[in-house]
Amino acid sequence: MTASVTAILGAGDWWSETVNYEIVRGNTIWRFMLVLLVVIAAMVAARIVQFAISGYAGRLVRKKGETSLTLLLKAIVKPLYVAMFAGGIFCAKLPLYFNDEDGIRLSVSEGWTTIAQAVAAIAVAYALYRLVDVVEYYLDRLVGRTETTLDDMLVPVARKAMRITIAIIAALLIAENVLGTDVKSLLLGAGVGGIALALAAKDTIANFFGSITIFADRPFQMGEMIKIGEHTGPVEEVGFRSTRIRTLQGHLVTIPNSVIVNTCVENIGKRPFIRRTSNLTITYDSGHVRTDRAVEIVKEVLADVPEVNADAENPPRVYFSDFNDWSLNIYMSYWVMPAEYWLYQEVNERVNFEIMKRFEAEQIEFAFPSQTLYVKKD
Repeated sequence: MTASVTAILGAGDWWSETVNYEIVRGNTIWRFMLVLLVVIAAMVAARIVQFAISGYAGRLVRKKGETSLTLLLKAIVKPLYVAMFAGGIFCAKLPLYFNDEDGIRLSVSEGWTTIAQAVAAIAVAYALYRLVDVVEYYLDRLVGRTETTLDDMLVPVARKAMRITIAIIAALLIAENVLGTDVKSLLLGAGVGGIALALAAKDTIANFFGSITIFADRPFQMGEMIKIGEHTGPVEEVGFRSTRIRTLQGHLVTIPNSVIVNTCVENIGKRPFIRRTSNLTITYDSGHVRTDRAVEIVKEVLADVPEVNADAENPPRVYFSDFNDWSLNIYMSYWVMPAEYWLYQEVNERVNFEIMKRFEAEQIEFAFPSQTLYVKKD
């Protein structure tokens, strides 16, 4: 290409001089300046429309709250800007002269149109990508009517899946229909590499199917206390790859879903009550009278606690169970309802204090590990 420029300032009409590049021969400078003005005007107009729609959506939110209409307006405002920019690119070529027998400028015209079509297609795909927020809004309302909380976590997972699907399909359609790329050959080659990739990512695939199993089987709900292996805590998040639980020590533990589906999951949050089992030890000096009285005291204390379950299936159990090396053993077992951990600790404290008070009044002494040594004197 020749790079000589015949336009010289002060020589003739500057606006009618021709820039003598081979590709743009026949187009005067004012045509290129008009192209720039058209692009700038399209961007300014798109920005004005974007500002107007965003302002209207904001007023609706303040007046009526978040609705499907406001979500729709927020979803299309940015893609609309891209679409108007694509229209500006297409209109910007109109002032230029492309009709030439050598075909060079015709190819430039076709390429210009292709770029505008690609940007417009990206705007449509971007709009579909943003409209997933509207779908999520209705999914949230749908799952809000169910009793289970695990499907609440399914909504963001479905949102991510829909967005990834839209992005992949849009990229393939734009590449094939707009840019003219042979997508079939590309996919065929990717399929061969996909086998190797699948073998390398088998753990990721196992975790993905593990998440599907969790959502289908629902062994636990969001927020429920569970125990997996040595980790115990409430469930905070269930994703495609892993599940996160917050331990009682405050640590956030991430467990792969493939491990969860192949491991025994103890759902502590599903228990209807919390059981306490304890052994009260009293001294041998208590004798059978005070021992019998100790058993009666424990039964009376448990009968006066409303949170202690007293139904026919799980009544409180109190027995004089054994003769220890250093004490008489009284076995005590009861169930606390509802199954709230801190309520359980509060009930235990009340029971302990009341037993201590009643034992002191009856002069029943608790035993502790001890040995008595007898020394024989000659």
